[in-house]
Formats: sequence, structure tokens, C-alpha cells
Amino acid sequence: MDLKPRQTLTEQEVRHGLKMVIWDGLASETMTTLTGGAFIIAMAILLGASNLQLGLIAALPTLVNLFQLISIWLVRRYNNRRVVTVVGSLLARFPLVIIGLLPLLLPQYATIELIIPILFFYYFSGAIAGAAWNSWMKDLVPERKLGGYFAKRSSYMQTMNVVLSLVLALGLDYLRDNYPVLEMDAYGWMFIVAGIVGIIGTLYLSKTPEPQSFLTRENIFSMLRRPLKDSNFRRLLIFNSAWVFAVNIASPFFTVFMMKSMGLNLSYIIGLTILSQLSSILTIRIWGHFADRYSNKTIIAIGAPIYILCLVAWCFVGIYSQLWANLTLLALIHILMGFSNAGINLSLTNIGLKLAPSADAIVYLSTRNVVTAVFSAIAPLLGGSLADYFTGRHLKIDAEWGGPNWTKAFHLVELHEWNFLFAFGAIIALVAVNRLARVKETGEVEKDTVVRIMRSTLRNNLKENFIVGNLMNGYSHLRSAFRKRFF
Repeated sequence: MDLKPRQTLTEQEVRHGLKMVIWDGLASETMTTLTGGAFIIAMAILLGASNLQLGLIAALPTLVNLFQLISIWLVRRYNNRRVVTVVGSLLARFPLVIIGLLPLLLPQYATIELIIPILFFYYFSGAIAGAAWNSWMKDLVPERKLGGYFAKRSSYMQTMNVVLSLVLALGLDYLRDNYPVLEMDAYGWMFIVAGIVGIIGTLYLSKTPEPQSFLTRENIFSMLRRPLKDSNFRRLLIFNSAWVFAVNIASPFFTVFMMKSMGLNLSYIIGLTILSQLSSILTIRIWGHFADRYSNKTIIAIGAPIYILCLVAWCFVGIYSQLWANLTLLALIHILMGFSNAGINLSLTNIGLKLAPSADAIVYLSTRNVVTAVFSAIAPLLGGSLADYFTGRHLKIDAEWGGPNWTKAFHLVELHEWNFLFAFGAIIALVAVNRLARVKETGEVEKDTVVRIMRSTLRNNLKENFIVGNLMNGYSHLRSAFRKRFF
């Protein structure tokens, strides 16, 4: 198999490569769905993981990005991003098979203390592959198509996630209710299948052509200082780091909160996740279109406030005595989170690719990943520790109306354990958004202009944009008041 880069690629070769990357994306999403999200949390809880261990599991995918320096060294030494990506991906897949075999063949060793180090090697190898992959995609995908192409790829991946997650959740709940002794074995098979499918995805990557590129031979740390000296890229790093810290201090514990505090079945949790995924699938191509037409920064400025309002809404989940009321609020939160995350995640990826010079793409992108990894990893670890601290503590706010004949009490909000994390995340995210304005992007358009155009587009396509529009306007007033008070 010829894995050597090529000086130039024909249009046909580029089209073939883009198809292969989509197939790899579907395989990777299958692997991630089987071993991540609510399923890895449910498995960890079944093994008796503490809040700190749950935070560590959430931190691992970003913590290992610190080792992307190794990827830069390998790419500089061999000038072959495809080999680094393919080999790193293969090394990442085999640990999943090992984790899957533990409960089936050696159940006495299937402990959270052993599984976490194996997961570390899985994420570690994947991080090395990921850094080379990002640089490779920067050169393979035409810049004018970045938003549309990755939006299309993401929509396919999320559709796969929705279908597979639902089937798995229903199957696991059935086993838990009828054959609880087999639940751990089911997780074992899920990891084995994930590893095999991941290896198949790597074969698609090996068939994707790579345009030739060269890194300079200067000292690695000198290379990493170059993006930090770029004032505009440095401002992006500050915003990106603050944003991922805010998100990761809260989001890893959504599933834990629903499982432990609310006692929801896995089917309910996955059903809510699917709502979020469907919302993302239905809107991500719209986000991609607007990102290409206007700017990624503008898309983030629209999506971020909606996500912040969702974090605030999480503080009110669980205060109602009736299950349907809590589920209704959760459904609304997940729909809006899917809508906003689709634009935010797509634009964060694309703006990093756009601001990175082609010659130093891997250096710029790896620097961003390393810097944000520190904050992404610290956040869930801090979140787990704070959850332990706030266990047994709560803040309850009630309102009472009294009259001559009757008195009525209204339960407004109650913060405890994980709810405190959601409130902290909203406050930090609000601070982060105020740093976005300092980032400069070519072709950026005023947010209000794009909002007006999006309202018209979404009104025609989704028939429900009046809700989103009102949320956008409400946040604008809140943000203005916040900036006047603190900045």
C-alpha cells in the first residue's frame, strides 16, 4: 500500500479522498458511540466510579492533547501525515478490544482502576493521530468548502449516532431489567465491536491521498512559540480556552446528574441525547452555509448565548415533583443545546483552520489543542472535586404568597451537588463570550445582520425560529448589562 504524500492532487483524487474521510467519520462515530457518552458513564457507575473518577474519564480525551507535541515531531521527521494518522489510529483501536475482553474473560480484573489507564492509551494514540489528521485535512479540503463539507460529514456522523444510541439504550435497559448479570458483558461486546469498526475506519483513511507538505527543522518549542506570538491567534486561544473550561466543568456531569439525582433510565437519557442530535443534524448544514458565507466568529457569537441559557436552565431541572415537567424542560434544553452546539463546534474547528497559515497548520492547530487541553482537562477534574464538596450542601430559593384564606409556596430553584457546576459553567461561559469580540476573522459580518437573515431562513425551514430569535435578543440585553457592569 502506497502511503507516500503527493506533490499535487487532481480534482478526482480530492473528491475520492473526501469520500474516504466521510466513511472514516462514520466508522469513528460508531466507535465513539459504543464507548463514549452516556454508555461509558453508565459502565463506570456500574463499576462503582467516584465523582473524581468520572471527572477523570471525562478529562482524558482532552488531557492527552498535551502529547500532540509527539505528533509534530513525527510529522517533521517523516513528512508523512497519513502514516502518522493511520498508525496512531490503529494503536488507538486495540485498547478498546482489550477493555471489551476483560469482563468476558477476566471479570475479576474489570475494575475502574484498570480500565482508566487503558482508556488513557486509547486517547493518547488517538491524540497523536488527530493532530496529523487536522493538518492533513487543512490541505485536502478546499477552504471555500470547509464549512459545508464538515457540516455534511457531521450530519452523517450524528445520524449514525442517533440510530445506534437508541438501539443500544433500549437493549441495555432490557438487560438491566430482565438479565442484570449480563449488563457488564454487554458493555464488553460493545467495546470489542467498537475496536473492530475503528480498525475498518483506519483502512479508509489509508486510502485517502495526502498533499505533500514540509515542516521546518527548527526547535519544536520555538515552533510552538510562533502561534503564541500571533496576536490574533492568541486572542482565539484565550476565548477557546475559557469556553472549553466553562463547557467541561458542567457538561460531563449532565448524564451523571440524570442517572444519580433523577434516577432516569438509560433509554430516557439516550432519547434526550437523540433530541439534541436531531436538532444538530437539522441545523448543522445551515450553520455551515452561514459560516462559509459570513464568518465562523459570527456563528459562535449567535450560538454561544443560547448554550449559556441552556446551562442556566439546567439549574432548574429536578425541582418539579412531576416527572413530565422535568422531562419537558430537559427536552427543550437538549433541543437548544443541539442547535447551538452544531454551530459552535463547527465554527471553532473551522476558525482554527482558517487562522492557521498553511505552512504551519499542524503547529498552530497543535498549539491550540495543547493549550485548550489543559483547560478542558482541569475543568471536569475540578468539577468532580466540587461535586464531592457540594454533596450534602444545597441552596434553596422559594417564593411564598399568603392570603386570608390560603398560602401558596413556589419552589423557584434548588442548587445541590451538580447543579452548582451548571451555574459556575454559565458564569464562566458568559465571561468567555466577551473575549470573542477581540478575535479578527476575514469576512466577518455583524452578528445582528446574520441573525436577521437566519431568522428568515430558519422560519422557512424549521417553522420555530421565533423561539430562537427571542432567546438571542434576550441574551443580547443580558450581555450588554454584564459588560457595562464588569468591563
